[in-house]
Amino acid sequence: MKPDLEVQEREIQMTLDSVSLKGTLGLVPGATGLVLFVHGSGSGRFSSRNRFVARELQLGGLSTLLFDLLSEEEERVEQFSGELRFNIELLARRVVGVTGWLQRNPETQGLVIGYFGASTGAAAALEAAARFSDQPDVVKAVVSRGGRPDLAMDSLASVVAPTLLIVGGHDHVVIQMNRQAFSRLTAPKEIKIIPGAGHLFEEPGTLKEVARLAREWFLRYLGAAD
Repeated sequence: MKPDLEVQEREIQMTLDSVSLKGTLGLVPGATGLVLFVHGSGSGRFSSRNRFVARELQLGGLSTLLFDLLSEEEERVEQFSGELRFNIELLARRVVGVTGWLQRNPETQGLVIGYFGASTGAAAALEAAARFSDQPDVVKAVVSRGGRPDLAMDSLASVVAPTLLIVGGHDHVVIQMNRQAFSRLTAPKEIKIIPGAGHLFEEPGTLKEVARLAREWFLRYLGAAD
């Protein structure tokens, strides 16, 4: 852990599907891995929960990219329709697009990539990971926080990246969904249920535990900063 770590953080912007999307790139000096955050419904790169986890990963020596998979206009429409949050095909396509950008960008092209997905974003992350099944060196690890991996059920057997599913102990319905999805995964996998935690991990200490588990998983498969 490096509490005095200086992260090179800057805003980025790219065009995917003819819309402009924004993200926050946090580069850790000497990092060998980068974690792309795939946000769930009603969330984005300014999510306090994901920014907390991102900081913990950075302290562990990992670079991060918190990225909005929907444009500002799409977000406004989403507030009324609620349709795009469950459009896993669209979200996964954009995750794949962002991954391609990371591979081409001079600052990140040498970094090993992992996905951290929350809520419906976890399904998009797993769907995207499955699309790289014939390129196993592209996505090396996936972590789901309170996710809906069941929404990518048909693709789970194709995921080759080691996958960790984290669920709150009080999130009973989502626990069952994750257990069903877990049985379909064929890659190295673990499921962790955090006692006393609800769906958003708002209870004292529970988000810290999420960050610890995620950091350990990513460091195992992505490596740390020198």
